[in-house]
Amino acid sequence: TPLLDTVRVPADLRRLSDDQLPQLAEELRRELVDAVSVTGGHLGAGLGVVELTVALHHVFDTPEDRLIWDVGHQAYPHKILTGRRDRIRTLRQGGGLSGFTRRSESVYDPFGAAHSSTSISAGLGMAVARDLKGERRNVIAVIGDGAMSAGMAYEAMNNAGAMDKRLIVVLNDNDMSIAPPVGAMSAYLARSISSPSYMTIRRRGKKLTAHLPKPVDRMITRSMEHMRGLVTGGTLFEELGFYYVGPIDGHNFDHLLPVLRNVRDAEEGPILVHVVTRKGKGYPPAEASDDKYHGVSKFNVVTGEQARGAAKAPSYTKVFAESLIAQARKDERIVAVTAAMPSGTGLDLFGKAFPERTFDVGIAEQHAVTFAAGMAAEGLKPFAAIYSTFLQRAYDQVVHDVAIQSLPVRFAIDRAGLVGADGPTHAGAFDVTFLACLPGMVVMAAGDEAELVHMVATAAALDDRPSAFRYPRGEGLGVALPAEGVPLEIGRGRILREGGKVAILSLGSRLADALKAADELAAYGL
Repeated sequence: TPLLDTVRVPADLRRLSDDQLPQLAEELRRELVDAVSVTGGHLGAGLGVVELTVALHHVFDTPEDRLIWDVGHQAYPHKILTGRRDRIRTLRQGGGLSGFTRRSESVYDPFGAAHSSTSISAGLGMAVARDLKGERRNVIAVIGDGAMSAGMAYEAMNNAGAMDKRLIVVLNDNDMSIAPPVGAMSAYLARSISSPSYMTIRRRGKKLTAHLPKPVDRMITRSMEHMRGLVTGGTLFEELGFYYVGPIDGHNFDHLLPVLRNVRDAEEGPILVHVVTRKGKGYPPAEASDDKYHGVSKFNVVTGEQARGAAKAPSYTKVFAESLIAQARKDERIVAVTAAMPSGTGLDLFGKAFPERTFDVGIAEQHAVTFAAGMAAEGLKPFAAIYSTFLQRAYDQVVHDVAIQSLPVRFAIDRAGLVGADGPTHAGAFDVTFLACLPGMVVMAAGDEAELVHMVATAAALDDRPSAFRYPRGEGLGVALPAEGVPLEIGRGRILREGGKVAILSLGSRLADALKAADELAAYGL
């Protein structure tokens, strides 16, 4: 019998012996590839955390212990192991499983996440609640190295370190390779410094120096931690008040299990376990791909070839990118900013044309907006290309740093409106409202891709105030594109059909449907 068939919930997994876990991981990886080949979705991130997912559910008492997956796009293996295997082929479908963690879906999803870098803050809140209620449970936040480029992760770590709360953060390092080589020596060190005996010696040492004058006590403690940091790395996390353990091989159960058990049983304050994994691990087409199959459409399991429908028209994203390149050729003051989404926003194309004028600031939307404001204050023409739903993360910066100062930052708002399979966390539902209430802000929404070309030109020409133009995900309508963009008159719409009985007013990409409605009404003589 396949082991995976015997595991419906993590309690079943905890009945398996340690030496059965590699076989279970292999079966889980096969099931993941097969399921995503049917549904499409995020694949590479999940493949990278198969062993880590199995180890966490094997060692910790979920759902009593709270396990929070940052972003949640790597949580498909977690969903398969937590009573949702029978629905895994409904991923990202209407009425099916969410592509991210969701509280209403399962008790094993203690916190919903589809935007990055929230897990440590939420975990610290849960740890405080646990202590105030006099309960005993572990709280574990699993966060990727990419998500560690957002300031919120450090704000949370700084707060957790100052509070000295029991909290476990697993840093899943799969991309930036911030780790020194992982091997037997680092596994031994990680196991040793997380062991109960070492922890006890450390605690006693702290008690011994506690009665000394505070500066002396602090100096002794910090020099000891620095010496340990020199051997293991992790000094930054130690400075933030975390006890650093690692790096360890995230695909090796012999390394993962003892360390996770040690930190589970530790009485220490916040602990960071540094785990190194490979995105796309165990599926050759994903391992060989540049983006490690981050997001995929349906694909052939044997060849890895993805199903691609024939595009009828260029995507709005591509039209935006090419229009911006055309404007930038005429005006060397135009620069472009993205927050870790160069290909998603089309700025990878702009970056090929103008590498010196393209800036990817990492998952840091707040910084992206104020960084753009700084460039605008010095006379450059910054275009900040950010998904609608991610721009929400930078709202104070849009208000305080851009709008109130009337700085001409141009917001290119991709993925506006509904976004299909990504669901409510990624639906750009609010940007018109939250931008239209700001002083001096010009808000534009393209009715078709030709209008988008003109809106890029309009934003480039607006030198005295901020502006934003929004456009949806996916293909345009197939209309003819103008040879070049021409600035539009602000505040004036265009009349597409004259009539006497019914007026239909349309903003943005509902235009095609508004025209269909007009056709249907015309059949009734309206």
